[in-house]
Amino acid sequence: MPEGDTVWRTANSLRDALVGRQLTVCDVRVPRYATVDLTGSVVDSVDSRGKHLLIRVGDKVIHSHLKMEGAWHVYVPGTKWRRPAYQARIVLANTERTAVGFELGVVEILDDDDTAVGYLGPDLLGDDWDASVAAANLEADPARPVGLALLDQRVIAGLGNVYRNEVCFLRGVRPTTPVARVGDIGKLVDVSFRTIHANKHRNGRTMTGDLRPGRQFWVYGRENKPCRRCGARIVFGHLGDNPLEERQIYYCPRCQR
Repeated sequence: MPEGDTVWRTANSLRDALVGRQLTVCDVRVPRYATVDLTGSVVDSVDSRGKHLLIRVGDKVIHSHLKMEGAWHVYVPGTKWRRPAYQARIVLANTERTAVGFELGVVEILDDDDTAVGYLGPDLLGDDWDASVAAANLEADPARPVGLALLDQRVIAGLGNVYRNEVCFLRGVRPTTPVARVGDIGKLVDVSFRTIHANKHRNGRTMTGDLRPGRQFWVYGRENKPCRRCGARIVFGHLGDNPLEERQIYYCPRCQR
């Protein structure tokens, strides 16, 4: 599932393939931007910002978001793509590499990046990271369930549903707990920072330290299975600001009181 660490690794891959090289192909398969052609321009930079990707080409910014199903692949020219061509929403190529964005939730060509990411909170994997600002953002709405606050990219940029559930377990709080009752918000922020950094170089994410299949997580995806700490059955539910925005939550009823 694409979260901040996945996007960070994707930016690294695209940076190695594109930055400093002149585009020989710029094929944007989104009707609104179908006439945009940056062929001949040099890619200046590739950066991740939370769950967003920003590719700067001259005076334009290619903004993309993976959402749930999206992925960027990098190929040697002439190599067969691992996904069908009809899923490609943008193709960027130079003489050495071809980058293809498949099933991206967002693809847009902007004049600056503020429109796309200016609203985001401090990025756990970014140069702008500030733990004190993240903690203050969380505490700004004390009645809000902590599980909702952690997923709010305006509060902290980079966490997704896997991290939300696992961080709450590691701090012994249920995702439904109001922020005001969490206790030491600084420790919650610190666990979020340390876990995402521990995973940023891993293709297989783990929160337990065990990479074996089925053993990577404490609670996420483990409905009705025994807690790895106390043996109680993991509880499954939904949490969202409204029914249309509900996401899955998992917690141990004994360890997360």
